[in-house]
Amino acid sequence: MKLKKKATLALSTAFLAMTLLSACSGSSESNSSTSEKPKDEKVTIKYYNWDNEVMQASTEKYIEQFEKENPNIDVEHVSLVPGNSLETLKKLDVLMASGESIDVFMTPHIDAIYQRAAQGVVAPLDDLYKENKLNPEEEYYVNPKYDGKYYGILNNISTNFVLLNKEALDEAGLEVPKAGWTWDEFSEYAKKLTKGEGTEKQYGAYFHNWGLYANPIAQVHLKHPFMTEDGKTNFTDPSYEYFFNLRRQMEKTDKSIKPYADVIGAKLNYRTEYFNGDAAMLLTGTWMIADTGNTGQFPHEFKTAFAPVPVHSKGDKNEIYMGGNYLAIGQSSKNKEAAFKFARFISTNLTDARTELPGWKKEDAKPLVEKWIAGKEDYYDVDSLMSTLFDSTEALPASDVSITYAAELDKILGDGFSQFILEDKSAKEVQKWMADEANKVIKENEK
Repeated sequence: MKLKKKATLALSTAFLAMTLLSACSGSSESNSSTSEKPKDEKVTIKYYNWDNEVMQASTEKYIEQFEKENPNIDVEHVSLVPGNSLETLKKLDVLMASGESIDVFMTPHIDAIYQRAAQGVVAPLDDLYKENKLNPEEEYYVNPKYDGKYYGILNNISTNFVLLNKEALDEAGLEVPKAGWTWDEFSEYAKKLTKGEGTEKQYGAYFHNWGLYANPIAQVHLKHPFMTEDGKTNFTDPSYEYFFNLRRQMEKTDKSIKPYADVIGAKLNYRTEYFNGDAAMLLTGTWMIADTGNTGQFPHEFKTAFAPVPVHSKGDKNEIYMGGNYLAIGQSSKNKEAAFKFARFISTNLTDARTELPGWKKEDAKPLVEKWIAGKEDYYDVDSLMSTLFDSTEALPASDVSITYAAELDKILGDGFSQFILEDKSAKEVQKWMADEANKVIKENEK
């Protein structure tokens, strides 16, 4: 797609200069599988990521297990910038441009895969899948493709859902919502769950200041949070006017959510708002599964129920965007088969080493979640948790659009919503402004 190629080929001057220098020096070696060492010869591969101390414990378990099963492969773990994925990618790009042999690396999102596939520094996986008799579409929930070839292995998934205070639901006589409930029904729940006044008030729901909360319909149920599949802004989508007006109704009329001015003014913490009981519902993501039972860090006594993200209208498909981290193999790797074997091992590993939901869909991950919540079941409505995670939603296919300016569009969304809710402008007026601003950004990046 023209848009994707244009955006992803926007290399830094340093990267381009170093790549040209490397090519001119004639030091580059063949990247074909013929450069692989004999299968029985011991090889060492390097695995790059951004592990901090906590994450490293999981990686060390993976490596220990892998090397035990594959004694002819040693794995060297390199955490480039612990705890910072974006700075890690910058350092990784410099290494790639300098001619460093990169075997396996982790990326924090799908766009990072597309961008490096366009640069030619990531190895396509088609031949490796074929050699191992694997169909990626049957293996993983999302499979990035660039110019018709597969790149990137989905290691873990991050999806959204709604947390609900079960005690508050029972008191209001409300059932745990099922898949297919709508945002209109969410707003009705919020009204019924709101009680009290002043500092003792329990709001029905809490919306944070991220783009996710400005319009979750677009952020969760569309393939790309900011773009249509033909490379245009999705700020013209009717869901923006609908959800903006719903937010105003909930804040100004129903008074069932904390005012946006308070959210940004007091720099509120969404975890605190929910676990302190200040809000009975919270749109959030799978990273909150562990937090729900972590009463040491987040003291609370109530049980939490889980529900899928509401849809716009009754009958809408319950397909949701699945984010996550992707493993990739460097085009410069001299041991691509060993690198692929390690990437597959990590992505399909459901042992105690795993601390996140897998992107691999061929094995039941329920026992993994059961281990995570073991001994803390009193804080979980287990049936709704399992149903929400495994029975209620489907993954949206990967978008064909990749852009390098998502942060700029996210800022436009935030600024537009602020104009709407703080300056009392109309949704139509703000939506037009957002679309106009987005078109400027898109046009600038097409040059």
